[in-house]
Amino acid sequence: MTRLLQKYRARTFDVTSDQGGREVGGSARVIIVGSGFAGIGLAHQLKRAGIHDLLILERNDDVGGVWKSTTYPGCTCDVPSHLYSFSFAPNPEWTSTYSPQAEIRAYLKSCTERFGLGGHLRLGVEMRDAAWDESTQRWRVNTSDGEYDAQVLVSAVGPLTEPVFPEVPGIETFQGKLIHSARWDHAYDLSGKVVASIGSGASAVQYVPEIADHVGRLFVLQRTAPWIMPHPKRAISDRERALYRRLPLAQKAVRAGVYTAKEALVLGFVKRPALMNRLATVAKAHLAHQIHDPELRSRLTPDYTLGCKRLVPSNRWYPALQKPNVELVSSALAEVRPHSVVDRDGVERKVDAIIFGTGYHVTDLPVATQLRGRDGSTLAEHWASSPRAYLGTAVPGFPNLFLMLGPNTGLGHSSMVYMIEAQAIHIRNQLTAMDRTGATTIEVDQRAHDSYNRELDRKMSTTVWQVGGCRSFYLDATGRNATLWPDWTWRFRRLAARRTSTAYHLSAAGSRPHIAESAR
Repeated sequence: MTRLLQKYRARTFDVTSDQGGREVGGSARVIIVGSGFAGIGLAHQLKRAGIHDLLILERNDDVGGVWKSTTYPGCTCDVPSHLYSFSFAPNPEWTSTYSPQAEIRAYLKSCTERFGLGGHLRLGVEMRDAAWDESTQRWRVNTSDGEYDAQVLVSAVGPLTEPVFPEVPGIETFQGKLIHSARWDHAYDLSGKVVASIGSGASAVQYVPEIADHVGRLFVLQRTAPWIMPHPKRAISDRERALYRRLPLAQKAVRAGVYTAKEALVLGFVKRPALMNRLATVAKAHLAHQIHDPELRSRLTPDYTLGCKRLVPSNRWYPALQKPNVELVSSALAEVRPHSVVDRDGVERKVDAIIFGTGYHVTDLPVATQLRGRDGSTLAEHWASSPRAYLGTAVPGFPNLFLMLGPNTGLGHSSMVYMIEAQAIHIRNQLTAMDRTGATTIEVDQRAHDSYNRELDRKMSTTVWQVGGCRSFYLDATGRNATLWPDWTWRFRRLAARRTSTAYHLSAAGSRPHIAESAR
């Protein structure tokens, strides 16, 4: 398993010498790790605030984050295009109401050019670990490109970074082809092959219909049936795109409408989970319309409240499972042998390839093992298997460190880009506070951090994610939901965007720390 994980964590290419004549390593006021939506959005906010001494370290050979590395067939965002983009950089050229991976990646690349971030990018540079140096009050960042140092370090790698494999014996003994949906191997020809697809989550629901007509035989191993909603995806016409180019306010109006409709789902997810039964009626009708065999329909009917796990839209999943060369296996993977897979019922099936649609390390972020705070412990050790942060952004004991897409910033209903913008504004405001007070360090107050998380847990306790009767990737090793935000997204943004926060200690070298004054 270790060798398998190392293979999938490999970078696109190794940096063994300086790139374009620049010096190995470097120093900056702010170092941002990652160049997906989070890294690009934050860098833009900082530059707008006059903070230009920043670097963005990206381990791949180009920007894009998860939309650079995840390229499986049919890969498409399940959040509407107009909302899954920066509010300050609308894209009138989307070809679909739900954007495919290639268009999102192209959009992010265009944003780096539009925002003038090229000179701040260090591509092919992987952070190996980073430690707070109390004597210099700076972060020492060990990378594949030498040692960097920064006053402020921001992890913008996000939770959809490292693929996760099921903990079953024998994976490393398999003699055929192993593919994870997060690291698709397009050089491998699936034509005519006997394939086992593991998982029935959002990724599998998209790639299974794409490959079903090309493989010889496809076994879809399903541990838990997902709730599938009808997909409203449609093409955006040339006339619409022309309108958005001429009248940007029209696209902003569409975005506002989409945001409002998505936000209404909070009523069911958070406030009154019983309301999810109304959506379940729609999902069951969708299932009944597309699956006529009562036995198969029964195996595809979830046994938990809709919304407890991630909602998945698709009009192609159910038809794909009924193709003559596709078999739904309602049993999880139990073992892998050199030429076969074995399910929990003990049935062995010979296969040429195994595709894992099993998601990412979400609550056990690998980057947490790489960051060492004031006392020398890693962030993972500090969290003790249950990640917590103030506004998902700051952790006591880790001065001058900010997290983008940290604990409890995820959404089950809307766009992560909205949360990213809120966090970027929050971090910008804290750096501005440092400038205003002459501080060299900023650190969230322990009491403020704990109070925030107690209130968050209180709100979480009655959500569909806690009472819906499922075990999802939202939950950490302790059973706590360390992933999602249990409230209106506008409320998170209002909390995050306060110009000055009393939750932080600010201090200059050699002086006693003080708590920031309230905004006036």
